[in-house]
Amino acid sequence: MPETSAITPQIVAEHGLSPDEYAKVLQLLNREPTLTELGIFSVMWSEHCSYKSTRFWLKQLPTTGPQVIHGPGENAGVIDIGDGDACIFKMESHNHPSFIEPYQGAATGVGGIMRDVFTMGARPIAMLNALRFGEADHPKTKHLVAGVVAGIGGYGNCMGVPTVAGEVNFDASYNGNILVNAMCVGLARADNIFLSAASGIGNPVVYVGSKTGRDGIHGATMASAEFDDDSEEKRPTVQVGDPFTEKLLLEACLELMSSDAIVSIQDMGAAGLTSSSAEMGSKGDAGIELDLDHVPQREENMTAYEMMLSESQERMLMILKPGREAEAKAVFDKWELDFAVIGRVTDTKRLVVKHKGQVMADLPITALADEAPLYQRPWTATPKKPVLSAAEVPAPEDYNATLIAMLGSPDMASRRWIWQQYDSTVMNDTAQGPGGDAAVIRVHGKQKALAVTTDGTPRYCLADPVEGGKQAVAETWRNITAVGGTPLAYTDNMNFGNPQKPEIMGQFVGAIEGLKEAGIALGYPVIGGNCSLYNETNGQGIMPTPAIGGVGILKDMEKRATIALKRWGDQILLIGDTKGWLGQSIYARDLGLTSHAPPPVDLAAEKRNGDFIRGFIESGQVDTVHDLSDGGLLVALAEMVMASNQADDVGAQIDLPDGAAAHAFLFGEDQARYLVAAPQPVAERLLAEARAAGVPAIRLGVAGGRHLRVADLVWLDVPSLREAHEGFFPALMAAPLN
Repeated sequence: MPETSAITPQIVAEHGLSPDEYAKVLQLLNREPTLTELGIFSVMWSEHCSYKSTRFWLKQLPTTGPQVIHGPGENAGVIDIGDGDACIFKMESHNHPSFIEPYQGAATGVGGIMRDVFTMGARPIAMLNALRFGEADHPKTKHLVAGVVAGIGGYGNCMGVPTVAGEVNFDASYNGNILVNAMCVGLARADNIFLSAASGIGNPVVYVGSKTGRDGIHGATMASAEFDDDSEEKRPTVQVGDPFTEKLLLEACLELMSSDAIVSIQDMGAAGLTSSSAEMGSKGDAGIELDLDHVPQREENMTAYEMMLSESQERMLMILKPGREAEAKAVFDKWELDFAVIGRVTDTKRLVVKHKGQVMADLPITALADEAPLYQRPWTATPKKPVLSAAEVPAPEDYNATLIAMLGSPDMASRRWIWQQYDSTVMNDTAQGPGGDAAVIRVHGKQKALAVTTDGTPRYCLADPVEGGKQAVAETWRNITAVGGTPLAYTDNMNFGNPQKPEIMGQFVGAIEGLKEAGIALGYPVIGGNCSLYNETNGQGIMPTPAIGGVGILKDMEKRATIALKRWGDQILLIGDTKGWLGQSIYARDLGLTSHAPPPVDLAAEKRNGDFIRGFIESGQVDTVHDLSDGGLLVALAEMVMASNQADDVGAQIDLPDGAAAHAFLFGEDQARYLVAAPQPVAERLLAEARAAGVPAIRLGVAGGRHLRVADLVWLDVPSLREAHEGFFPALMAAPLN
């Protein structure tokens, strides 16, 4: 499209702007925009960049606390982890690109979130993910799983950053819209954090990293629209990543950051050079002037429009102190990366873009950021669902067969096939990798460690967004607690359908209310995140899916718990109240009972029970803990048995409390619960202290034998459990592509 093209209503619509939004552009400029200016507005005012449907609600979340150094608004959030150390982390989505081109979509999602973290001066130490695919037997699922897993592993492994935890779900609602959410965790010194606000009139604006190409143009706009039958045609809007270049960029940036040459720095992520320059200027209340003649280009005859909207990967924008250009260039030359001074900071508060001697854009920075549309869209609350009683749910005819089927189902099967393709131990600080409640990563050279996890239960959110939102936050808090960590903060990835539908907007509003309540009650603020909307294909939306990534601290990494049963004779205890809640449980869903309320989340009980059990882990008295979630008590117990040392299987023998409805007790998904295994003297002490603290706790049985026995209902040897649990993914991925 020529730069001199007339701006027609069709061109405006192709740029994703509504008639009202374009009218606002005309009002702000008092003239018609150039094509380059229209492209800049289209990406900066896209849902992906402006959060125009969600900003109002996101401001209600708790984002502060004594541990928070920087909350939302920067490239990533920053928390204080003591001793002058800071943890920097964030989660973001690459959903639309990963559906169109799964390998590059997932790979560039990993690369982008890493840049968000090391842009702030942190060395990435861990990657996590939250993945949602369509039905296992859908024609595209195997192809998408294979591509996404390979993309995540390929990029992370090449970068030398371990992928240590994640989650995977399958559901028909994701058949046309998979979710790929990537999280990165990094470490920095608390007194050496780099921010993005431009400052210093006349300071040089510097471009570093890879050359700019035509890949990814309008990626942000694509990520702000629904899919349809022609979505495959959007393949050119998917970026192409190069992890080897990103590794060089990481090392070069950290080397220059060890000096005092950098004033501010911003990743060129969604909307590329446009968003990075506009956001730096807006945050610094300054102007930015760019001369695109100096932008390193890998393709010939690129226009200003293409350069400003390109989402080519592995690029950064920096503001340097005056006179430090040669020093900085020497660093990037050493790492064989492009370095170019492409502009300067001005006092005009305008974004001015020049190319071949002509001004291609001249826009007030506030028009791109502060004046972006802000909608309070109409919303309707999700109707409350009826409670499902145990009497309405048939008990299994054969508990052995039911458990085997659950352990081998798409939702509950082992994810080993996936995480074995990731390097989870590179850097040699992974104390506990995939397969547990949370991963544990040592702070290099120190005794303390970080506990990290991702979680969320979309079917709960679909049934009741408020309770589902609370549960998603509480579940990560519980995961961190179960390994002995003190939860500090979380990041979110809010994946929803079309916000212009009141029922979808109501799901978002409800989930935000749940996140807010949980964050306040647990002292667990959100410090950054991402919203991904319009996850719909031909009008069919995904389940509301808030994915939560949590981070906590262990003072002593040696005092941590894992889920594996370790010793014959350990007493098995259940912490937390069990009412046998079957609504929205895996068990009830598998019977076709899907229209009922999810388990309620008692946040006071979550806090009380979690703080109690963490104290026993921190004191070194307890080393075996597993939180209860999908599948309920019986699945959790089976997971503890299967995680035991295969050379010396440790089974479990438990009985049911008097009067308990067996199927509700074993498969109910009541919240705020943990299974604990401990030697008898510790178990007795724990039970006594639980009574004194008002924490529900009962003895279920004992670890030992080579079988899982539950009363007279379940009798299965450990190898049979493992065989059922491990079979799904290898069978799925070995099947021929449809």
